[in-house]
Amino acid sequence: MALESIRYRRGSLSILNQLLLPEQLRYERVDGAERAWAAINSMEVRGAPAIALVGCLSLALELAAGAGADGDGGAGDGVAALEAFVERRLRFLLTARPTAVNLHREAERLRERLRGWSGSPGITAPELRERIIEHIEGLLAKDREDNERIGAHGAGDILRRAPPGAAVTVLTHCNTGSLATAGYGTALGIVRALHGQGRLRRVLCTETRPYNQGSRLTAFELLHDGIPATLIADSAAAAAMRECGVDAVVVGADRVAANGDTANKIGTFQLAVAARHHRVPFYVAAPSASCDPALPCGAHIPIEERPGRELTHLQGLCLAPPGIDVWNPAFDVTPHDLITGGIVTEWGVFPPGDLRRALADRAAGGQ
Repeated sequence: MALESIRYRRGSLSILNQLLLPEQLRYERVDGAERAWAAINSMEVRGAPAIALVGCLSLALELAAGAGADGDGGAGDGVAALEAFVERRLRFLLTARPTAVNLHREAERLRERLRGWSGSPGITAPELRERIIEHIEGLLAKDREDNERIGAHGAGDILRRAPPGAAVTVLTHCNTGSLATAGYGTALGIVRALHGQGRLRRVLCTETRPYNQGSRLTAFELLHDGIPATLIADSAAAAAMRECGVDAVVVGADRVAANGDTANKIGTFQLAVAARHHRVPFYVAAPSASCDPALPCGAHIPIEERPGRELTHLQGLCLAPPGIDVWNPAFDVTPHDLITGGIVTEWGVFPPGDLRRALADRAAGGQ
């Protein structure tokens, strides 16, 4: 059975508490937007796609329970009150973590749909409520379908560069699999696709300090799914590219700017630099929901800084002298010219310079 980061049915939402992995596999109930905000902020749930899903599903949960009717602080008729409620909850959820763009993109899509629906002649508040809930519930299936397409596109491009029939070794960073999405994964979706074709020799996963998403989550997920994997220290990545026959580096993304600059887990930038030196293709796997064409380049991406204690302590054990100054950004930005393999979306693999046009073409086509 595949790991699930999110369990949802109408009226019920639970998340796998990823802070407890790999020692405990425990699902926590989410009863509304406040609990979802806390889970996102504390990294009980993480990964840009999963953050968006949990945030939106917590809103659907509240709507299914009747929230947003007259008397909830909204004004005017039931439709206006419902619109006002949804807007307040979206604004609140968007404050949980600033860098990942998926929740922002899904919030904007929902706002756009809401404007259209609420303007429909004769629509009632119950009908509008149902449309919102159904739209949000559809995001789960769409995320998994997009991930499977990303996996197929990325695997195909990597194998195009490999000798016919050869198996490949891939290096990845952080966690981008089922635990970070609705299922299958983005960068790990590419790994899964290669494994499913019998063309994966091994995946090297970095430990991903300071929160150890690689050692705690990716290694756990790969072992669970029977995919050949080797854990390496973050500081061993360049040596691994030289000594272990790495054919591609594949990472995820929390936000991709219009020019292809990409914000991802801290440590991604140095992997791209090392990959360029060793002439190893460097890929970013990102659904279109992670792409932000409104930002011209990576310098405009807000970078979250996490508490210093996450670096100085591990499971309560002090690793650094008290009083030491700490700089602990959660993400870094990889310049587009280091993304030599391409940006892998559900629509295909694009050189970073072609991404803006691809997004515009799909938007013009209503995709």
